[in-house]
Amino acid sequence: MSALHLPLGPVMCDVAGHALTEDERTRLRHPLVGGVILFARNFADPEQLAALCTEIHALRSPGLIIAVDHEGGRVQRFRTGFTRLPAMRALGESYARDPDAGLAMARHVGCTLAGELREQGVDLSFTPVLDLEYGRSAVIGDRAFGADSATVSVMAAALSEGLAEAGMGAVGKHFPGHGWAEADSHVAIPRDERIFEAVWAEDIAPYRDRVGKALAGVMPAHVIYENIDPRPAGFSRFWLQDVLRKRLGFQGVIFSDDLTMEGATVVGDIVARAEAAFGAGCDMVLVCNRPDLADDLLARWKPAVSDATSARIAALRPGPRAADGRLAEARAAVQDFVASLA
Repeated sequence: MSALHLPLGPVMCDVAGHALTEDERTRLRHPLVGGVILFARNFADPEQLAALCTEIHALRSPGLIIAVDHEGGRVQRFRTGFTRLPAMRALGESYARDPDAGLAMARHVGCTLAGELREQGVDLSFTPVLDLEYGRSAVIGDRAFGADSATVSVMAAALSEGLAEAGMGAVGKHFPGHGWAEADSHVAIPRDERIFEAVWAEDIAPYRDRVGKALAGVMPAHVIYENIDPRPAGFSRFWLQDVLRKRLGFQGVIFSDDLTMEGATVVGDIVARAEAAFGAGCDMVLVCNRPDLADDLLARWKPAVSDATSARIAALRPGPRAADGRLAEARAAVQDFVASLA
């Protein structure tokens, strides 16, 4: 089957296994689809992953954006044949001991993370986590660089520089900050009772810093900041338009978090969720682990996709890959660092 020539659409969905089914090929060729997110279930080994990515990319021209949550620590979808990546907390602790060494290691991790994914055909990872570690959110925990916004800013910037060396953009999450809310938005509706000034001063600080200006994408939190806006951030024009776009001047892609998560159900059915996210300012909506809902959305949703949104999504295409020597250097440094943590 020849590649279908279509611009990338505003929906990112998933696939079930190690290779595409005929139903999935049909779904991924729908005009509203612009990307695919992969999970651990889609991975057996690097060779199989490369074959799957090649098949996905061959469906469309330009090829669909292939993304993954591949941060390090407990959130690393692909392991066999990939370098084990440290949790971001370990990098933050390294920075506290020796700032220069910590920053260098963050660059090595970013280059290794992106370089190994790109070798197999993955275009994008949803990283870095810019949330602060307040000791309240189990779902964030050691995924954060630390509790200090200045540390998070400089370490995330260094990691993003490493990603860029391998031609991959950085996607900051979870805007404006998930570290204070205790509930896990995968299974509950988290709430944050703080006032805007507190969130702006601490959690949003990394987005105001140079890392925020360099991000290719931002993913908002499924958190309700109840003293600021009654809707979760990903469905809020205040957070996405007034704060992220206007006040912070962010020009990249805004991704919704997964619209099948419990934190998104307050808005309504899958079409209502997509409409609310898109209307609030998201450029691309994620629908994961529910192919029935993905098909329902593709059948019933009729969004008016602006030229600006199309251009932002198209700009996610990766750049030139890191030189083999640089990737080998970074990989060896990360392996030594992780071994030192044992």
